[in-house]
Amino acid sequence: MQIYVVKEGDTIDRIAAAFGANVEEIAYDNQIAEPYRLAVGQALLIPVEGKIREKRSVYVNGYAYPYIREEVLLETLPYLTNLSVFSYGFTKDGDLISPQVDDSRMIGEAWNQGTAPILVLTPIDQTGMFNNYLISEIVHNMTAQQNLIDQILLMMQEKGFVGIDLDFEYILPQDRVAYADFVTNVRTQVAPEGYSVSVALAPKTSAMQKGLLYEGKDYKLLGAAADSVLLMTYEWGYTYGPPMAVAPINKVREVVEYAITEIPTEKIDLGIPNYGYDWTLPFVQGSSRARTIGNVEAVQIAIENDAVIQFDEIAMSPFFHYEKNGVEHEVWFEDVRSMREKFQLITEYGLRGMGYWQVMKLFRANWLLLADTFDIVRAGG
Repeated sequence: MQIYVVKEGDTIDRIAAAFGANVEEIAYDNQIAEPYRLAVGQALLIPVEGKIREKRSVYVNGYAYPYIREEVLLETLPYLTNLSVFSYGFTKDGDLISPQVDDSRMIGEAWNQGTAPILVLTPIDQTGMFNNYLISEIVHNMTAQQNLIDQILLMMQEKGFVGIDLDFEYILPQDRVAYADFVTNVRTQVAPEGYSVSVALAPKTSAMQKGLLYEGKDYKLLGAAADSVLLMTYEWGYTYGPPMAVAPINKVREVVEYAITEIPTEKIDLGIPNYGYDWTLPFVQGSSRARTIGNVEAVQIAIENDAVIQFDEIAMSPFFHYEKNGVEHEVWFEDVRSMREKFQLITEYGLRGMGYWQVMKLFRANWLLLADTFDIVRAGG
């Protein structure tokens, strides 16, 4: 596959002719609807003739809610090692709470396509927020903790999960060691049954990094406690923050460079965002709120508003501005260029693989580029 950036005056027919490619195939791969309008600066993935090369094997995880659209799920599964079902919760007494939408369909379909399902456990309460009171209760109350582990084991056996992913956020600093001990306890009890344990890590750049997202996450302890970790290397640009890249590669690299000093590289998965944000301008701290958009949707917004897509060479991320109804907007998203940079980082540092948050919206060109770059470990592989 080759990446081509659309220039002024380009049409899909001219691009196809220049590469000796098929118009319909380019349109399909890049999710371009008729009449095949393009945005200047849009990055296209083009199928080209080339040598078959040896590719490195990687683990690929994708998070999804049980209400994922059937057609998106079916097309995405062949590119995933694991499908992480988001999410199961728990009470302070350690009673497991299942997702509100039944996940049996997605679990069954995952197995049908050779993708292994993972149970994601979060301390999200009835308000939809991460609750560090729940975390404190479960890591210090051994009776509740054992009750939770027992129920997790039963659920994994009943539903056909192959492992558990612990996505605990906003851990209190004083619970740092107790949380790592909790992960160790979970792994000690589920490993003999053949289940794996992974943990999600906030994107730290030093052991002493301040902030509620970071202080309760000890990279060294958690790296030793779990089978694998996910670096949540996204959300620099986020809903309530100022416009910027969601996962600027220079910032992502800083996290990786710290992580490999604390955790073996063969345990590390790089977090990759499958989304972007649309901000209104001017940004006002405390009142502005960006709208979450898909990567394909971002390009459509640019096309509809005659915006030119630019590419930040430091963040290695695409962005553009547009005006609608008298309001200025700034959009940052991911394209095949920014994804290629993240894939190269995985190769450069010899990481285990990657984890996508999340796969609810189809980004076909990403999956095609992924398969062109790596061999994807499949269930049982």
